[in-house]
Amino acid sequence: MAHKRENDYFELLCRQVAHCTEAAGLLQAILADFDPAALQDQLASLHQVEHRADLVKHEMMEKLLHEFITPIEREDITALAQEIDNVTDNIEEVALRAYMYNISAVLPQAVRFGELVGRCCQALEEVVKEFRHFRKSPTLYQKIVAVNELEGEGDQLYTQAVRSLYTQAAEPAALLAWSALYDQLESCCDACEHVADIVETVVMKNS
Repeated sequence: MAHKRENDYFELLCRQVAHCTEAAGLLQAILADFDPAALQDQLASLHQVEHRADLVKHEMMEKLLHEFITPIEREDITALAQEIDNVTDNIEEVALRAYMYNISAVLPQAVRFGELVGRCCQALEEVVKEFRHFRKSPTLYQKIVAVNELEGEGDQLYTQAVRSLYTQAAEPAALLAWSALYDQLESCCDACEHVADIVETVVMKNS
């Protein structure tokens, strides 16, 4: 029974991170084929994913309230659940900002960033799936490194994207809007790395 409870926590984490990947896929599609007229409906779809992710997080917190035996420290489960939730929230925020700033067309760097966020979430999902085997996994560390490397790509893309705004003499309103959007896209990659870093810390604490 204890083994079943352990698996439940890892399964909940997997379900939660799957929503990150789903949200990233929606965002990637929004940016790749941007249509301002469709954005409000697309935001509603993204929010539904974010809401389902919240329900998984709440289910996990409810389990923690009623169970004393956990596979890793309770604080680590809570931190992982919160940081995974932050990934989905950050992804939704990108689309919200595009709507708030009344973006009419998407820049090529934003499309590339959307693709990168999708890759980050897919790599993070691989980390979380492997996490249940953290005591004897031969591949978990490499999967964590893959997330870190993708976040590094995000840093480089962010630098290039923001520089292009200034070198192309964007209008002040567009400069403000796109700087904020690029900040948020980078935050999506950062949030993925934060989850991977917590996983790495948990492995070190339990090795």
